[in-house]
Amino acid sequence: MSRSPLNEQVLDQLFREARSHNGWQDKPVSDEQLLQIYDLMKMGPTAANSCPARLVFVRSDEAKQKLKSCLDEGNIEKSMTAPVVAIIGMDMEFYEKLPKLFPHTDARSWFAGKPEKISKSAMRDSSLQGAYFMLAVRSIGLDAGPMSGFNPEKLDEIFFADGKTKSNFICAIGYGDESKLYPRGPRLDFDEACQIV
Repeated sequence: MSRSPLNEQVLDQLFREARSHNGWQDKPVSDEQLLQIYDLMKMGPTAANSCPARLVFVRSDEAKQKLKSCLDEGNIEKSMTAPVVAIIGMDMEFYEKLPKLFPHTDARSWFAGKPEKISKSAMRDSSLQGAYFMLAVRSIGLDAGPMSGFNPEKLDEIFFADGKTKSNFICAIGYGDESKLYPRGPRLDFDEACQIV
């Protein structure tokens, strides 16, 4: 398949004009949209195709009240008014799926019994998948509002009762209310952040 650069409108939607939203229009997000987001997100690369991210889509009033009890004060309103809040978790036993996901070698043995390696890989690759998630959200015409202000132990107890999945971050999704955006923060210039060697 030949590749060409994405057009300017797509680049604007994914990056240049995209914002982290903290206010939402009163419009629902459908099951079909959630499935579409996951089907795009899951195609992004992870080490050994490990795919450690596990998602919980919090949409019902009952689930939102449980989530609310875990949130820092500053994240309550923007989470409770969002149509959906995704919990991006990481399966700390992701390596058990490697015989399916990376079948051409015994990749499970790279991680089993190695807690430090498991922890580093789960955090890195679920974070990557979380970034793919936000790009997938934007690519289908929705907005994202990622957050880290919550009590992870309490959230894990409520939403990941199996004990093997830990929360990484949360991300509200829906149709953003642009009137509630703050001015965009500056970014570092190329020569402040990059080297060509």
